[in-house]
Amino acid sequence: MAETRGWSDIVHRTLNRNLVMLLAGHLEDERIRFSDYHRVLRGRGDSLHHVTEVLATMGVLLDDRPDTFDAWLAGKLTDLSPAIHRDVERWARALRNGGPRVRRRDEATIRNYVRHAQTPLTDWSQRYGHLREVTRDDFLTALASRRGFARTGMLTALRSLFTWAKREGLIFRNPTTGIKNSPRERPILQPLTDDEISHAVTAATTPHARLFIALAAIYAARHGDIRAIRLDDVDLGNRRITIAGRARHIDDLTHQVLAGWLNYRRQRWPNTANPYLLISKESAVHHGPVSHPWVGLLLRGLPATIERLRIDRQLDEALACGADPLHLAAVFDIDNSTAIRYVTSARQLLQRPHEAQLPTSPGTRRSTPHNPPDKPSGSS
Repeated sequence: MAETRGWSDIVHRTLNRNLVMLLAGHLEDERIRFSDYHRVLRGRGDSLHHVTEVLATMGVLLDDRPDTFDAWLAGKLTDLSPAIHRDVERWARALRNGGPRVRRRDEATIRNYVRHAQTPLTDWSQRYGHLREVTRDDFLTALASRRGFARTGMLTALRSLFTWAKREGLIFRNPTTGIKNSPRERPILQPLTDDEISHAVTAATTPHARLFIALAAIYAARHGDIRAIRLDDVDLGNRRITIAGRARHIDDLTHQVLAGWLNYRRQRWPNTANPYLLISKESAVHHGPVSHPWVGLLLRGLPATIERLRIDRQLDEALACGADPLHLAAVFDIDNSTAIRYVTSARQLLQRPHEAQLPTSPGTRRSTPHNPPDKPSGSS
């Protein structure tokens, strides 16, 4: 395991020492409970994870860790009446486990559903003892108190709950039938200022932070797509990089940043077997990508986040190309509705007198991935 994952001698010795401590008095057919050792090893870095994996591979682990989802769900349903509590819990577990009549959902989606439904369900629990007592007027009143994304989230969550309850025979009538979400006015996308971009560039003091900013600001790469890039997706010799399954040309600035990161990666973790381009001290001893929170720490507190840089790059291209949705869809490989949204914002910005200072030609603020200039702009 150490050889295939490129562990350092420190990681290897720590794991061996902890395994000797746990297995010195081990008897045949004896199983070791996770709760018996996790407190001792919790402060020893990744050793807890490695020890657990080795014991599971040996077949001697008794994993008695409590389910975090169960504890979280119980806390959210505390204020509900008993019958409503029971039905909502069954609904959440049905979404989590899936079945012949229920499509399995991601745990993050289920948590969002429960959060959006929690407030109206708590209010109804003060008056009703069962979901079948909730009327259409009650549902409309709850929706009236929400706007925008909050209204959409509540409608989606409660519609899922009552549709499931009707299918299971728990209610006689679905109060959400026929209620549609009101058209939502999307705000006009605003470009970042030069100061905001400069602050983001200044904050990028590490090689991995500079790489993230370059990929977001030049290629409009999404957060998850950057984390998913593998080493074999990068071809510095031929100046090609594959992002989200699409090969892109590497401009001079990105080439410089990529070369700097790869040199740092090679010196910092020479023996790592992680196949991903971006790694951290935690992921270097594993085979998976860096975590979402780790990336979020790079530009925390700044207006020019990775997502804002990505949006700004696409909006900049829409302003530069004369608000052509076909050009935007071809450059960034986005769907028609997304391209139209950026084009709509660009047209409204171009019609305003104070937007005369916006760039009017490609590459004014940053190099473009489809036709990079000889020299990248400083703001990139």
